[in-house]
Amino acid sequence: MKISGVDIRPGNILEYEGGIWKVAKIQHTQPGKGGAYMQVEMKNLQDGRKTNVRFRSADTIERVRLDTKDFQYLYAEGDMLVFMDKDTYEQISLPADLLGDAAAFLEDGMEVTLELWDEKPISVQLPEQIEATIVEADAVVKGQTASSSFKPAILENGVRVMVPPHIESGTRIVVDVYERTYVGKAT
Repeated sequence: MKISGVDIRPGNILEYEGGIWKVAKIQHTQPGKGGAYMQVEMKNLQDGRKTNVRFRSADTIERVRLDTKDFQYLYAEGDMLVFMDKDTYEQISLPADLLGDAAAFLEDGMEVTLELWDEKPISVQLPEQIEATIVEADAVVKGQTASSSFKPAILENGVRVMVPPHIESGTRIVVDVYERTYVGKAT
């Protein structure tokens, strides 16, 4: 589907110069002279390269629709991660760097969504939020108020997050996977 250069939004998947690119950031610029343009920061989903491109409103670009399929995470094997297709029980191995920093939140049996282009997996989407247990939290400093300060804590998977002072070691919390932030206490 062709779209105008000014209709590009973060998260869009575009076909550009023979590759598949995911839009990370956009900035609409209207200089004093000349026409307006959209400054687009993109990441290549096949080889990980990043680029900045200017698109004018007259430019058109192909927006790609990716197929999605539900998989289940099984285990890590070196720097490869093994997933199982929930429909066919077929297993597939993907490099861990396809997930980036979110790979630390993978748990055995976790359901994930793979985005496929031409039947080839190009990205893995984890759930937005997960529950995790705090294994280490700093002591509360007297005089800090709960509304204004956070303290560092370490989760069971080794990830550091900032939590409110009343959260102690052993507490189950909800964490935003992609922002690595505290959302709330688990119920």
